[in-house]
Amino acid sequence: MNVVLIGYRGTGKSVVSRILADRLAMAHVGMDSEIVRRAKLTIPEIVEKYGWTGFRDRETSVARDLSGKDNLVIDTGGGVIERPENMLLLGQNARIFWLKATVTAIVSRIQSDVQRPALVEGKTFIEEVAEVLETRIPKYKTAAHYEINTDDLTPEEVADKIIGVLR
Repeated sequence: MNVVLIGYRGTGKSVVSRILADRLAMAHVGMDSEIVRRAKLTIPEIVEKYGWTGFRDRETSVARDLSGKDNLVIDTGGGVIERPENMLLLGQNARIFWLKATVTAIVSRIQSDVQRPALVEGKTFIEEVAEVLETRIPKYKTAAHYEINTDDLTPEEVADKIIGVLR
């Protein structure tokens, strides 16, 4: 069985996934890192060269490859839920945890991140996060087996909650 973490950027997926992999003696896979490794380009370079569709195509390819594996903690990109097929693939042999946070918490955590191009042109950063999050919340809710609000929790506390559910 795999453990899959979904949620918007800044909800703790990357940090929590590494803690979980260590504590559960499972392998860790960061989907965005895997996409970058395969493409030999950064995410902004992929998006500039191939558009968001090209990035999402690569994301689906990674999801397909991971779906046949076992004993992984998978840290997904925030938009993995944009394509329902990704969640069908990743959910075949997994427990899916939605790490969620308020717009305020997300913005405070990711405002200095320059590794992601804008998803919504012509908006302030806070407006972009709020708008994209609003469209994604129903998708996260549909895809997840469990929800954990990370606003007031440390990554270690989030990992503890997930381990508690798994046991």
